[in-house]
Amino acid sequence: MDNDNEIEIIEIPEVDIDRPEDIESTNIIVKESEPWPERLMILPLSNRPLFPGLVVPLVYEGDELMELIRTNVEQGHQYVGLVLVKDEEEPLKAENLFRVGVLARIRKMIEIENQGLHLVVEGLERFEAYKWHIRKQNLQADVHYHIAQPYEDSDDLRAYTVAIINTIKELLKHNPLHEEAMRVFASRFSVNQPEKLADFAAGLTTAGRDELQDVLETFSIFERMKKVMTLLNRELNVSKVQHRIRSNIDERVSEQQRKYFLQEQLREIRQELGLDSDPRALEMDKLKARAKSLKFSKEAQQVFNEELLKLEMIDPSAPDYAVSRNYLDWLVSLPWGIRARDRLSLPKVARSLNRHHAGLEDIKERILEFIAVGGRKNGLGGSIVLFVGPPGVGKTSLGRAIADAIHRPFYRFSVGGMRDEAEIKGHRRTYIGAMPGKIIQALKQVEVENPVIMIDEVDKMGADFRGDPASALLEVLDPEQNVDFMDHYLDVRFDLSKVLFLLTANQLDTVPEPLLDRAEIIRLPGYITEEKVDIARKHLLPHQLIEHGFEKSDVKMTASTLKYITENYAREPGVRQLEQLLKKILRKIAHQVAMNHLQLPMTVTIPMLKAFIGKPRFMPEALRCEVGLSTGLAWTAMGGVSLVLEALLIHHDKRGLKVTGQLGKVMQESAEIAYSYVTANLTQFGVSNDFFDHAFIHLHVPEGAVPKDGPSAGITIASALLSLARTQKTKPMAMTGELTLTGEVLPIGGVREKLIAAKRLGITEVILPAANEVDVEELPDSVAEHLTLHYAKHYAEVFALLF
Repeated sequence: MDNDNEIEIIEIPEVDIDRPEDIESTNIIVKESEPWPERLMILPLSNRPLFPGLVVPLVYEGDELMELIRTNVEQGHQYVGLVLVKDEEEPLKAENLFRVGVLARIRKMIEIENQGLHLVVEGLERFEAYKWHIRKQNLQADVHYHIAQPYEDSDDLRAYTVAIINTIKELLKHNPLHEEAMRVFASRFSVNQPEKLADFAAGLTTAGRDELQDVLETFSIFERMKKVMTLLNRELNVSKVQHRIRSNIDERVSEQQRKYFLQEQLREIRQELGLDSDPRALEMDKLKARAKSLKFSKEAQQVFNEELLKLEMIDPSAPDYAVSRNYLDWLVSLPWGIRARDRLSLPKVARSLNRHHAGLEDIKERILEFIAVGGRKNGLGGSIVLFVGPPGVGKTSLGRAIADAIHRPFYRFSVGGMRDEAEIKGHRRTYIGAMPGKIIQALKQVEVENPVIMIDEVDKMGADFRGDPASALLEVLDPEQNVDFMDHYLDVRFDLSKVLFLLTANQLDTVPEPLLDRAEIIRLPGYITEEKVDIARKHLLPHQLIEHGFEKSDVKMTASTLKYITENYAREPGVRQLEQLLKKILRKIAHQVAMNHLQLPMTVTIPMLKAFIGKPRFMPEALRCEVGLSTGLAWTAMGGVSLVLEALLIHHDKRGLKVTGQLGKVMQESAEIAYSYVTANLTQFGVSNDFFDHAFIHLHVPEGAVPKDGPSAGITIASALLSLARTQKTKPMAMTGELTLTGEVLPIGGVREKLIAAKRLGITEVILPAANEVDVEELPDSVAEHLTLHYAKHYAEVFALLF
């Protein structure tokens, strides 16, 4: 209740009136007077009714009501009527009050600042209101009293009295708080007053307000004692249950403490006697010791405690024992809170990269930039780096070099051909032979939570009915998700945000788009001949000499020999084939030495190579300059290659164009665009306007077994058609660029690989789209060395250079 029309009623223990600081006004001692008034001021009760014979404290709040009570007492009116309200939420009015209440005498009145008006009242007698008088907060009622009538002593009455007394005694055993109230009652009344005893007993119970009001309204002493006896028995039963619950809890706690002390004593005794060799106990102790050294998350700690308790309860011969034991072993094997200390000194990182990796200076610089940024952020965690390049260019060794440079453990696994998402996220423990996924296995092996993990071949993942590993990998790699990575086997969240993930792929076309969005892409285009020779001399050959049991001085190869092997046997962008050839040479030498056909030390020369590794796989290519031919440059997953396009006039019977060489759809469209552009602009290039009206042209791209596609052959096809139409050879140049119907030359990709292919062919001049000049400027100087590069925006510029 609030505001002016509402009253808040709170029952509290009696206030200590000996503390003057709590009392705003002086105590008012109320004089007793008789007879009982026929009209009473009514005070409402909210929790339970008051019974005659009981003394209780009450608190009333609200300025108007407090003033009315204060005025009433000061005028000598010591009696009030206490009536229970029917609904505490409703306003104070006659309809919301029970008719039967208790006449009470105000014994003390104390007003405490901000705590309301405190009354101590004594219940005297029941009354029933028959007329109400309401004026604002002043509620009065005309009443008549139900004074206890004389009764005859009988066996039934005595039996009820004894039963109530015995029940109260039983209740006191379980609830000692009632002893003080019992002593007060015994000092004021006799047990031979059954009406007082019944009211006192009802006040002891915790029955509901409606049941207590029913007892108050029962005027017959026998009926009242019956109802009180029912309430007492229920109270006794509740007290017994509460006592039993407390006893059980106390016994359980005592039993656990007793077991704990006995186990500790037993452990000490077994240790003193040297008998502490219980394998199961030792196993439990080891698990607890390993867990104590880890910084479990709150969730992991809870799961560990539950599983350990479960393991202690399972018989070692039960099948579930091995399952729980393996699970706990995995849980404590993970590096919770254990990290490797990063070493982000750029000079040291640069030396480490140069020691592990030759060449690719632009790539190394990009990695150093990446690590420098990580140093400013105080950590490289949460980063994803994707190395893209052909096989054998050193993607894996570069990842190992990064891990060594920043002083972190390195772990590598491949997802090529993977089709089951459980390989990434683990199997659920319900399966036989279940294990965690690759990520959790990696963390167990490296023993720190911030390693460098390399995931190879992300462009070769598959998907089938067992799931999509690429989607599962997203949760592992995404910095927004891997903070709470959930492995199916562990079923506990582990933070992967500190891991530096390195991915490798040969091409981006088949890499899932969501992975590309989250990755920092670094392209490794391949090595030029000079870099491959340097790698072979500094890394591959010394390593293979050790692998084949040779001393460093036993077998030597000159730079010219290594260059000859590279250009004539191993032209791929990487160095794997070159390494295989060096292995083959050393095996042959070992065999010849064992047969006493060769003597060590020796130097491998170019003439010896045919005997060791056979004839060259690639014969020296000569640049062909004939009518109808033009030399183009192309990019493949294996690096850059040169393509000689051939155009031939078949007959003059009809107009037409035939294209062969296993060309893709895009390249076929490039051929049609070049044909249309040349046909429409013949006079501009000095050719009769009707040349192609009665000419059937066959355009062929050699190496027909190799699929070819892409738009970059546009200007090469147009040049071959113009060479045929003009019956004039082109100058010895290679070219690449996309052609439009209006003659615009658009930029292409793979510039580095294409320039390397041109140098291998012995070409000295190359035509590139003008927009690719920026790409050339970013290349190492050695790539474009000895090459004359021409840039064209329109095909007219290409024509001027070629013819």
